[in-house]
Amino acid sequence: MKRSDKSAAVRQHILNTSFKLVLRKGFAGVGLQEILTACDVPKGSFYHYFASKEAFGCALLEQYIADYKVRIEQLWQQADGSAYARLMALWQAWIEDPVHGGWAENCLIVKLAAEVSDLSEDMRQILNFGVARLTERIAALLREGQQEGSIPQRIDPAKMAQVMYQLWLGAALLAKLAQDKAPLYLALETTQQLLEPIKE
Repeated sequence: MKRSDKSAAVRQHILNTSFKLVLRKGFAGVGLQEILTACDVPKGSFYHYFASKEAFGCALLEQYIADYKVRIEQLWQQADGSAYARLMALWQAWIEDPVHGGWAENCLIVKLAAEVSDLSEDMRQILNFGVARLTERIAALLREGQQEGSIPQRIDPAKMAQVMYQLWLGAALLAKLAQDKAPLYLALETTQQLLEPIKE
């Protein structure tokens, strides 16, 4: 293995191993020594790849957002059907996905949004960018659905994408608080109602 490849592999190992720690304990709740122990790397190696713990946090979030985009595209390819069906597949995955587990309970945005917004402007901007890209992608899917007839014409795709994300983010937080998926199932029911055609 080339030195550059080995270096990239070690950096990736640190990010992959630390993800579960941060997801479980939060960013501030995980100390540098805990990261080093879990990854089995010396402090010098950590600082070779990341200038600071904040820089590490930024890299972790950037990777999470990039991976999330890939996961969504794969999900929508597998869900092969109408735009409505693909959108529902996304929200169903938030509740339960046989490969990744419930996306809501494994979401760094759900876990870290409030915490890092007060800790790090750079991390806040990365999370905000990720949310903006996701809502834009949902809005594009809603517009596609309007063109094919699976999504009602009465809705505003950009606003509805925002409303949906806010609904699901809130439901994910409440589900975590209650240790119960009931808020997520209610969010699914509400989403279906929001997208129902108006009966004449």
